[in-house]
Amino acid sequence: MLQAVYIADLFFKILNLILFLRVILSWLPHNPQQPLIRIIYEGTEPLLAPFRRLMPRTPLPIDFSPVLAFFVLNIIRDVVIKALLNFY
Repeated sequence: MLQAVYIADLFFKILNLILFLRVILSWLPHNPQQPLIRIIYEGTEPLLAPFRRLMPRTPLPIDFSPVLAFFVLNIIRDVVIKALLNFY
């Protein structure tokens, strides 16, 4: 029982970490062809793309889609963990 909750929590923590790394990379100069950076971009783009389509275009060069992604990921994490706890 608790193993499923632990695995789900670990999964969401890893997603949050990868998303956080993506945000930090957006502030730093980097080589997008480097293998580790490609993994981070390819792992987070499917998560960020829907939020980018929802966000209105602004003249500012700031991408607010990670903020929404963090918020939704935490809501989904809470729902999944509560469901797992109620299931067992």
